[in-house]
Amino acid sequence: MSVRHAQLDMEPVYGFFHGICKLVYEMFFRGDVAGLENLPETGGYIVAANHASHLDPPIVGQFLPRQVSFFARKTLWKPGLAAWWLTAVGTIPVDRDGGTSLDAVKRVLSALAGGKVVIVFPEGTRSATGELQAPKAGVGLLACKARVPVVPARVFGSFEAFGRAGKLRLGSPVSVTYGKPLYPAEFDHPEDGKERYAKTAARIMEAIDRIDPPHFPVI
Repeated sequence: MSVRHAQLDMEPVYGFFHGICKLVYEMFFRGDVAGLENLPETGGYIVAANHASHLDPPIVGQFLPRQVSFFARKTLWKPGLAAWWLTAVGTIPVDRDGGTSLDAVKRVLSALAGGKVVIVFPEGTRSATGELQAPKAGVGLLACKARVPVVPARVFGSFEAFGRAGKLRLGSPVSVTYGKPLYPAEFDHPEDGKERYAKTAARIMEAIDRIDPPHFPVI
């Protein structure tokens, strides 16, 4: 499916900003992308990625040919344009500490059941150093409840382009690799008992850690 036709299948506001994000990326942050063949063609699934920059959500989402739902801390829903935009593009509010309310879980399950893709950042917040952080158990809860494939993804270069304490560096390349999907039997072990969700989150984070930067042989 072409990118143009994919955008026609998206909700209008989301489709418009999807196109804008691709344009900005091509102009200012263009890097490499690998592993697109690992993205399921049908059905809902979760993409779990590392998080080192505000650039990560749009860059991870722009390569996906279907409507994506994101998470954002619920304190961002303040009166004004920002709250309207977050709602218009289907963003799901969560607690700042990475917790998940019952309403958020229901919205995730509904989005996935509708064939949408949900992007999560297991670390819960942006890394202060660019290094991977320990995951929050909330992502494990969502993965176990949803029972859909989880595609690990790793972003390279976003911390250098716009780190948590750094300045925006236009022209700094940002690359993404999407790993092979993890299926419920691989990440969810009910026998883990009280540690089930935390250990599921750890397995997902380990899959992210194993991902290498995109590499293409010189021809």
